[in-house]
Amino acid sequence: MQTLNANWFIEVPIDFEHKQYQLLAYLQQINAHFNKTELYPNLNDLIFHYNNLKKFKRDKTTLETNFPVRLSNIDLAAVKVTYEKIVNDDALMQEIEQIVSYAVSKIKPALKEGQEIHDFVESHLAISEIGVRPLYPFHGYLLLRNGDEKGIRVYEYQVTLFENQHEQYRGIHTTYITKYNRHFIYSTPESIRKDLIHTRREIPNPAVYQVESDITFPVEHTLLPLAKKTLVRAISVLN
Repeated sequence: MQTLNANWFIEVPIDFEHKQYQLLAYLQQINAHFNKTELYPNLNDLIFHYNNLKKFKRDKTTLETNFPVRLSNIDLAAVKVTYEKIVNDDALMQEIEQIVSYAVSKIKPALKEGQEIHDFVESHLAISEIGVRPLYPFHGYLLLRNGDEKGIRVYEYQVTLFENQHEQYRGIHTTYITKYNRHFIYSTPESIRKDLIHTRREIPNPAVYQVESDITFPVEHTLLPLAKKTLVRAISVLN
């Protein structure tokens, strides 16, 4: 997939028609994924570029540090690269402002469509806790049931806490374990939980959650990322 660099709008060549073509080609691919209900990483990418453009419009003083530079010399022995700054004149700035305004106007509706798909998928997810909740719910198994698809996917998950000077937030890492086909032995989440405890002794008392969708969605690009968000939200409420 064609991607955009963080500073694509101020990279040479700084030409409105060229940037227009570059942006529209990128958005065409984004929309193609959205048409297949494939949200990630496309939605996160759109959010980043939209916020980046809005920040640039708010604070033009960042131009001095973010402005594109042209390679002028390479010292291969010392692996040093020096750069020569491109001249910052009024005409160039006006071209950049035109590019930024155009890009914001085009990305905003695509972002709105992505958010609507996100909300639609999320509205069709239900989470349930399987078995007795352990004292430590941050490490366990996520059971994923995808609409009419046969079988239940199992992921081992681990939730971690991150913090900076402004806030705390939780992240989640998942590892695919296996898929249980629906048959008389493992027909329920409870039976799957018992089998996991029996066969995977490294987690003797795991937390087990099931996230279920009543509509079939793309797993890797939509269902799993939103199931992970749903699980983190459910666990965060407990602590």
